[in-house]
Amino acid sequence: MKIEIQNDEFILDPSGALYWTSKNVLLIADLHLGKIHHFRKHGHPIPAIVSLQNFLKLERVISKFKPKKVIFLGDLFHSTMNKDWHKFQNWIEQRSENFTLVVGNHDILAPEEFEKIDISLEQNIETEKFLLTHHPTETEDKFNICGHLHPGFRLNGEGKQQMKLACFFRSQNQLILPAFGTFTGKALMLPEPEDQVYVVADNEVFPVF
Repeated sequence: MKIEIQNDEFILDPSGALYWTSKNVLLIADLHLGKIHHFRKHGHPIPAIVSLQNFLKLERVISKFKPKKVIFLGDLFHSTMNKDWHKFQNWIEQRSENFTLVVGNHDILAPEEFEKIDISLEQNIETEKFLLTHHPTETEDKFNICGHLHPGFRLNGEGKQQMKLACFFRSQNQLILPAFGTFTGKALMLPEPEDQVYVVADNEVFPVF
């Protein structure tokens, strides 16, 4: 789904990624690689294939848009070093794109580990019209694109059934991306009348508010 922000075109992808058309840049928030093996290590019976799904999803969206640059908006890797990091290292060594990480609260690996695989680190990225961050950040003169909250929206059916779906949440001066990772949970968002909500369902993105 295409939207316009600050006279720039963006594509909301069902994966949860945001494609910045004019810059040929792909924005991804809250991948949380390593979380599955972190939980398995502590005795939680989570299938290892869930970890593989994250890599397949990442591969598909990059192949779809063919960006020259990928910017991770924080929480790329969830934990200390584990098997997922080595998988990610092998994967990224095969890629030709430029990768940048806006550091999130879960990105606790030493900066040297990211630098070894040519991922540049930033606290935020600022352009003439945009401020890219991990945590939602209020700013008066720039539009903030961020992650961190894992936004979700509850849809109510006529038969009183309910469904909470991942969503892109847009307010006056901010767009919060859904979590890209497949094992991340959702925070219920309560939009104000001027907000816009785009939910992800059945491999589509559509506005509901």
